[in-house]
Order: sequence, then structure tokens, then C-alpha cells
Amino acid sequence: MKSSYPIPPLDLSVNSFDDLRLYLEPYVDLSFYSIADLKSAIFHLSKVEAFISENMAWRYINATRFANSENHSKQYLNFVENVQPELSKFENRIARVLVNNPSFEQLKDNFGNYVKRISLSVEMFNEKNVELDTQQSILAKKYGEIQAEMLVEFQGQKLTLQQAGKLLKSSDRAIREEIYNKINARRLESSNELNQILDELIELRSQEAKNCGFENYRDYKHKLLGRFDYSVEKVLEFHSSIKKHAVPLQEKLDLERINMLKVDRLLPFDTSVNIYSELPLEPFKTGDELMEKAITCFSNLDPFFGECLSEMQAKGLVDLESREGKAPGGYNYPLDNTGYPFIFMNASGSLRDVTTMVHEGGHAIHSVLCKDLEINSLKHCPSEVAELASMSMELISMDYWNVFFDNEEDLIRAKIEQLDGVLTVLPWIAIVDKFQHWLYTNQNHTTTERLAAWDEIYSEFSSGMVDYTGFEDFKLNMWQRQLHIFEVPFYYIEYGIAQLGAIAIWRNYCQNPSKTINQYKDALKLGYTKPIPEIYRTAGIEFNFSSEYVKELLDFVWGKYEELVNSLNK
Repeated sequence: MKSSYPIPPLDLSVNSFDDLRLYLEPYVDLSFYSIADLKSAIFHLSKVEAFISENMAWRYINATRFANSENHSKQYLNFVENVQPELSKFENRIARVLVNNPSFEQLKDNFGNYVKRISLSVEMFNEKNVELDTQQSILAKKYGEIQAEMLVEFQGQKLTLQQAGKLLKSSDRAIREEIYNKINARRLESSNELNQILDELIELRSQEAKNCGFENYRDYKHKLLGRFDYSVEKVLEFHSSIKKHAVPLQEKLDLERINMLKVDRLLPFDTSVNIYSELPLEPFKTGDELMEKAITCFSNLDPFFGECLSEMQAKGLVDLESREGKAPGGYNYPLDNTGYPFIFMNASGSLRDVTTMVHEGGHAIHSVLCKDLEINSLKHCPSEVAELASMSMELISMDYWNVFFDNEEDLIRAKIEQLDGVLTVLPWIAIVDKFQHWLYTNQNHTTTERLAAWDEIYSEFSSGMVDYTGFEDFKLNMWQRQLHIFEVPFYYIEYGIAQLGAIAIWRNYCQNPSKTINQYKDALKLGYTKPIPEIYRTAGIEFNFSSEYVKELLDFVWGKYEELVNSLNK
């Protein structure tokens, strides 16, 4: 056994792979170690991996917080271009040594998913793909920069698209129409450039799949993501179940929207306004206020949850408000050395921001509950589990959203809007996922064919109630706002699977809050030390996305939605 395994100091400056070589070289000679020695080596290697992960994390965080900063961009790109390629090759060397170690299979009893992941990484590694991955990362960053530059002018003010989007909830239809046109006209200005980026990404990704012997990138990515518990065919069945059970509910919601708005036809700028409130809900005004209220909300749900957010606030691990020069979107980024993650979002004072905050807060709770696991990679769960943590938090926290609203009626309206989102998000998830299936199983398509495919798929999972006459170009290009298509391909159906799990957890919570919170925490503490179905069982639910289960859970949500609407109409 090695007498010592050096650990990088936290202040180590990483400018090239050579700065990390000293800390990784001891792990390329583990062939004859006992199981105890092998475990010790893996635990020490995990500490090195935690350092590298956090070093990259801060580069990404700063590059998105300050998307117009040349310095932060250089720091990020230096890692992507000059560190990551050599690191990937060396990590593969280490993985091969581990897999070939006579004691490695003995780890299955306690670290089965670690064995699976390392074995998969060896199987799927191809040195030709290292440079392809680098090029994809650069293109994904370019997408983020383009999005960050998008501004519109309204009433003499420059607004980010996130800030402008808040106005789509205005009760004044003329304002909604004006801002909708401005937002989408601005998006169209960059549509050709974004199509070109996707063309390049599809070419790179398709080549990556071919290098590993796959017919298409869809099948390659499904395996690469480690989807051990379900097949591509099950995903396609899930699409059909959503079409059968969720789309009819969306039609009901759209008919209700037409009646409440008293309009002859539903136009695309009518789809976000709260139909049960004359004025948009304003749950907070500043990022600081959002954070303080989120802490109170989480504390009321469970004191530990509030403590986690308070600690993040004290450590300066949040950046919540939308501003010029900031990349779009929101995320929770684990910091493996620090133990607490970073929450990034673009808040503008809307209810959607509250949902995003509690969603990312759910991820944060998950990160904290996993932070003491000995093997670093098992802190990072597949998305079916990670999104279960966040989407469940959206629902089980709703009863404590009173901190954001002054009166009971506004709280009810907020819950109605949230459940509206739960019911309508599944069709959107199916649209985005099926579109990606089409993109990569028809990899030689033209832009015209791409837009036609989007239009067909969008129509398949839509109620048909929204009239896009005069807005056809906006409709054909709306997929470009979905960053997952550009930055994290095929990371989207997991939201649908996790949404079902979240509904099931919420259903349990409605019956027994205390027991459900304990089950939720027990499941998240597991990290990825157990198979996904076992983690779901620990949470008190099924890992199931069959047609019958989809219907059962959506019927539950619809019943709760109607209860809330009826309580407003009394």
C-alpha cells in the first residue's frame, strides 16, 4: 500500500494538467492491493476528485455570474481546453486500473453503483471523443453568452428577458402582447446563429457516438448517462402516457383560461397570466428578500432545511437577482470541498422565482445531506433522484408559502398557478425530449426539416387551443430557449420521471407530513449508494412511470387543483 496519498491544498492554482499530476499519479499502480487497501486508495482519490470538481465549479459559477467578463471566461475556457482533456485521459487510466484490480468486484456489496459507474466509464471511453467534448463545451458556453446578451427595451428601460418575462403576467393584455413581441423578436435576431451552433453540436455528438460504435447519439447518450433502470423504449412509452393523460388536462386548463379571460381565442401571450388574480402576484422585490423568505419557509417546513439555506447565505453561496451580463437560467452547483452548494438564478420578483428558489433549495438540501459520503462520485445522483429532491420541495413547501403572500387568497392563487405548472410541464417535457430523439435519429436533417419536426411534435403534445396565427416564426423557434438542448442533451425526461415521484411524495405528505419529511431526508442521505428504485422506496414511493401510474397521480393533482379553485369561488 502507498504510504501516503497527497491531497491538493485548497489554494492550489490550476493552470494546466501538470498542476494536478502529482495528486493523481499514485493511483495508476493499484493492481495488487487488498480490498482494504483498495478502499483506502479510493477514499483518498475521492478527496482529490472533490478538489478538482470544486475548482471547475467556481470557474463555471463565475463565468455564468459574469458572462461578459473576459477574465472569468478565460479561466473557465482554460480549464475546458487545457486541463479537462488531459484530465479525462488520466482519469480513464485510473478507472482501468481500478476495474482490473482483483479486489474491485468485491466492492459491489457496499459500493455497487460506484462499480457500475467506473466500469461504464471504461467501457464508454474513447480518446477521440476528448477533443469532441471540449468543442461541445465551448459551443455550449457560446450559447450561454448569446442568451446573456439578449435585452429588450420597455418604457425607456433595458430589461433582461427574465425581467421582461415578468410582464407576461400583467392583467393588461396590450402590455402582454407588446412584451411578448419584443422578447420573441429579440430571440429571432439570434435564431440563425443558434441553429448554426446546434448544427455543429449535432455533428460533434453524432461523431462521438460513432466513435463508440453506436448508430446514433440518442442511444449512445442513454447508455452514457447510466440509465441502468429503464430503456429508451420505456421513455417512448412515457411520451405516449403523457399524451394520453396529461394533454387532455391541459386542454381543460386552456378552456378554463379562455372563459376566465373572456377572449374569443387564446393567444400565446395569454398563457402565463394568472387567471384568478387581477394583478400579478408579487411575492418579493429583491434577491435578499427572496432569500430571507425562503429561509423562513424552509425553517417552518423543517428546521434543518432552514439551517442549510442560512449557512449558504452566511457563506455567500447565492446569486439570485437577474441583471445585465448574467447568463440565463438557474442551478444548484455542489461544491464538494465546501460541503454546501451554490445557488444561481435570475429572480425578477415573480411567483416562478419562488418556485425556482424552492426547487434549487431542494437540490441544496440534497447536497448537504450527501456531503459526508466517503466516495465523492456517490454524492452526485442521477437526475431521476436529484430532480426528485427539488421537485418534491416545490410541492411539500407550498403550505408555507404564506411568508411570500399577505393574504390567504393570494396564497391559494399561488398554489393554483403552481399546480397548473405541474399539470402542463409534462407535455412540455415530452415535447423537448421527443424533439431531441428526432434530432439525433435524423442527424443529417436541414434547418427547414428541423423546424417542421418541432412544429409537428409541439402540436402532438399541445391542446391546440393557443392560436399562433401571426406568430408562426416565434412558435417554430421557441425550442431555442431550452438550454438543455444545447448544454446538457437528453437531460430532460428525468424531470418528468421525477415529477411523478414528487407528486407521490406530496400525496404522502398530505396524509402524514412528519413521516413523509423523514422518508424524504432518509432517501436523500443515500446519495447514489443504492439503485434508483430503492432510493424511491426509501422515500415511500414507487419508481414507476407507467400509463396507469401517470393517470393515478395526475388525477390526484387535478383533484387538488379543483379544490383550490372551488375555495376561491366560494
